[in-house]
Amino acid sequence: MRMERLGQDKIRIFLTFDDLTERGIQKEDMWREIPKVHELFSEMMDQAYNELGFDASGPLAVEVFAMPAQGMVVIVTRGKQDRGSDANLEEMDEEVYDMEVTLEQSEAIIYRFRDIEDAIGAAKTLAGRLTEEGRMYRYQDQWILCFDPAGLESAGYHALIAVLAEYGEATSVTPAVLEEYGQTVIPAQAVKVLAEHFG
Repeated sequence: MRMERLGQDKIRIFLTFDDLTERGIQKEDMWREIPKVHELFSEMMDQAYNELGFDASGPLAVEVFAMPAQGMVVIVTRGKQDRGSDANLEEMDEEVYDMEVTLEQSEAIIYRFRDIEDAIGAAKTLAGRLTEEGRMYRYQDQWILCFDPAGLESAGYHALIAVLAEYGEATSVTPAVLEEYGQTVIPAQAVKVLAEHFG
């Protein structure tokens, strides 16, 4: 379980499928109101407080993004506390989080690379064999390749992930974040462009 602060009232938590399996939680369980998921959420909030000093009191908006290859991303935003209701706060059970949960499924396969050479190496391996597609972004000083797996059969999908994992690492960033905060370097056919231009 990895977490990072996105702002004063916002954190991002990256859960791998191993994190879920260790706790006996299936991916589909994240959509359900069950004790195991509540325990996981309490654990995440404790860790967020210990690691980041993020205080999860008050109303929280929770967005859960499922990414097939990488795991799940949970974005927690703390709502503004109504200061007039301090008297009521003491009556609240500390373990209860007032959560508004939104769930989104992101099918995108997203990998980051420390330097451009690694991205080029991955592109050369993929080009002509698995895919010519992909988009390339620059985000937080890293090169990021993003693929839409639609149209890939299962074997191609796993092969694509295997190649990307060899050169880079899965990242918890979502396509929406890349579009909004990243810089688009190659908008389409990134594998083809990289392989041809740096051949």
